[in-house]
Amino acid sequence: MHAGSILFLWVAAVLLVQQAESWSLAVLSAASLTVALGCARIQCMRLLARIRVLLLAILVLFAWFTPGEAVLVDWPRAGPSREGLFLALTHGGRLVALVCWVAILLGRMSADRLVSGLYALVRPCRVFGLPTERIALRLLLVLRHASAACHGEQPRRDWKTWLNLPAATALDAVQLKRERLGVRDIVLPLGVYLLMVFWWLR
Repeated sequence: MHAGSILFLWVAAVLLVQQAESWSLAVLSAASLTVALGCARIQCMRLLARIRVLLLAILVLFAWFTPGEAVLVDWPRAGPSREGLFLALTHGGRLVALVCWVAILLGRMSADRLVSGLYALVRPCRVFGLPTERIALRLLLVLRHASAACHGEQPRRDWKTWLNLPAATALDAVQLKRERLGVRDIVLPLGVYLLMVFWWLR
């Protein structure tokens, strides 16, 4: 499948997670976590470890600072509220699902295909004067240097340094790959888009 179509479907999945609630969100979050652990276990575990403080902050802020019925009847001021716990679980579940989808994307797509897909999606913006090819190549160069730094092949750099790297310092020849669009690459995203519009308008 075309990289741009994969990214389009990924964005659709992220939007679906944001719209899901209650049991549908719980099932979707659990399914996302299961798939992420199966397809990109290392990336998933790393990302979840990085957001553990944010998840704790969501739990505390929503559960303890949202007015509602107290969970601990004997200590109403010391315990969380039922409404707050529901909001905390909702937002926490959405965040976990989103992180899982990011892990799946990073684990199943190389940097070259990721940049190629982004280029395909923003290519129509050339009519507004946006230098899409330069942006895509610069992003690919930054991703390659970031990957090299993470694997110890190069010293770690600040993100501003990566953005200012000249093309001559690339790890190897940088090429922006363009993939051909097939019928499936057009029909499937279009069908998903129409389903999303129908879902929001119903």
